[in-house]
Amino acid sequence: MPKMKTHKATAKRFRVTKNGKIIKRTAGQNHFNSRENGKVGRNKKSDMVMSTTLNRVIQVTLPNN
Repeated sequence: MPKMKTHKATAKRFRVTKNGKIIKRTAGQNHFNSRENGKVGRNKKSDMVMSTTLNRVIQVTLPNN
């Protein structure tokens, strides 16, 4: 059976840490950010750790590190 191909769109959106956690960028950063208060703006700039239930689904499509 041939190797499974990496889903490139998923590989660009997610990153696997050394401990196996999956990191993604926070959604909603493209425009209309001037109306947000400072707390929301700061939170949007940080990366998010994906929930453990979605980790399994995403790890199937990402290449092994």
